[in-house]
Amino acid sequence: QLQLVESGGGLVQPGGSLRLSCAASGFTLDYYATGWFRQAPGKEREAVSCISRGGVTTMIADSVKGRFTISRDSAKNTVYLQMNSLKPEDTAVYYCAVDMGSDYRCDGMDYWGKGTLVTVSS
Repeated sequence: QLQLVESGGGLVQPGGSLRLSCAASGFTLDYYATGWFRQAPGKEREAVSCISRGGVTTMIADSVKGRFTISRDSAKNTVYLQMNSLKPEDTAVYYCAVDMGSDYRCDGMDYWGKGTLVTVSS
């Protein structure tokens, strides 16, 4: 059964850091385009960062550029989102998703995890 499980969310003070993990089971995550998305209360879901199959191409949203980094660990079948210099406006549920049909994609993903909550507050 294909499954994505996010972890690493929590409460952090402004300026702090978190690393989110997206662990896959039932398939090899490195073979598929993968992305991190977030949805804040009362707002639409938005793409945060995406990475191509094999990790050749990456996208970082302008709102997090210079603060967030996406990466793969093939051995652990996991994709990470390192988040530094967090701001209150980064508060959201963060979701991991994959697309099974493209080398790189950052919308219309096929499979989604259940999300992990990140709260940035003092």
